[in-house]
Amino acid sequence: MNIIQILITYKLEFIIALMSLIILYLIYYVYEKDSQYSKNIRSIASVVEDLNRDMFYLRNKLTETTKKIDGGTSRMGDDEIYQEIERTVYDMIQPIALTLKEVQSSITAIDSQLESRIANLENGVKQISIPSSIHGNDDEKIISLYKQGVSVETIAKELHLAKPEVEFVLKINKIK
Repeated sequence: MNIIQILITYKLEFIIALMSLIILYLIYYVYEKDSQYSKNIRSIASVVEDLNRDMFYLRNKLTETTKKIDGGTSRMGDDEIYQEIERTVYDMIQPIALTLKEVQSSITAIDSQLESRIANLENGVKQISIPSSIHGNDDEKIISLYKQGVSVETIAKELHLAKPEVEFVLKINKIK
């Protein structure tokens, strides 16, 4: 090999290594963001669980109040009983409604953050390009020849590719 071919090979190896580092960073970034979102979702889940507990409490309270009314132990009139139940239920539901509105706004904020971050990631991934000499047909030929027992060097010579490109294809397809 002459010096130009060696330099081209090293440049391709450097480009592939740089792309690998970029991809690893993107994977790490997505993993970190996913863990943050999981944490947020867990906190929202605990709030929803508290709301369910409060609703259970309200149902029990309503059942007790209904039993008291049906039992005839109260001397209040039907309209008074209805108004008292309405006031009690309203007083109990009001904090739940406010909490639900807060949860809804939190979910909306998280959703918009997710959408913007996904868009940023998609734009970043679109900017990464794979070397033009690697195509789907070359991938199939490389894999086929390697499975037939042909060495990486021979495959590279036959397909007019650099040895690192052949190794890259084999590694991506988890063959080598």
